[in-house]
Amino acid sequence: MSEDVDAVLAAVGPRLRGLRRRRGATLSALSETTGIPISTLSRLESGHRKPGLELLLPLARAYQVPIDELVGAPAELDPRVHPRPRTRNGMTVLPLTHNPGGLQAFKHIVPAGLTDGREPDPRSHEGYHWLYVLNGRLRVILGDKDFVLRDGEVAEFDTHLPHWFGNADERPVEFLSILGPQGERVHIKARYRPEDRHAARRIPRIG
Repeated sequence: MSEDVDAVLAAVGPRLRGLRRRRGATLSALSETTGIPISTLSRLESGHRKPGLELLLPLARAYQVPIDELVGAPAELDPRVHPRPRTRNGMTVLPLTHNPGGLQAFKHIVPAGLTDGREPDPRSHEGYHWLYVLNGRLRVILGDKDFVLRDGEVAEFDTHLPHWFGNADERPVEFLSILGPQGERVHIKARYRPEDRHAARRIPRIG
């Protein structure tokens, strides 16, 4: 039993780091929100500080998630994932996995007209990205490429290339995405270099 508890506690740090990076938050900003010193947050994420309620409660409030999601308490004999949708820059994102250290799967819903007139702001980060369009037409900017994926089309690319997604027309878009293990790094602005070897690969429509 003690070994099981130790294993659960050891997984909290990486889970907290992954959650913070997915939210695009810094340790400094999180410290201001929770009142927890930056050094404590850093030690907590690295596993050098055991997580207690006095730390988990303010973190759960800051992330607006239940404590059991931070601890990773499994549902007994229930493999189902119960996604909790969140809205980011007007886009609804539904996490489809609960595996902070591995592949991350998401469903994205871009409402109609969300990116109309909005200047694209490509970002880059560590990892590898895979996309599959369920409905609508998705505009994708990847480095110096600007193209449209239609429903049933797939793209995959190295996320070191600056990229951006949005509506290709006035209709909403729904798509699935999978990020590689390193895809949880904080998004940073980057400049595309023509000599970069990686680019998007489009696959013909399935079905």
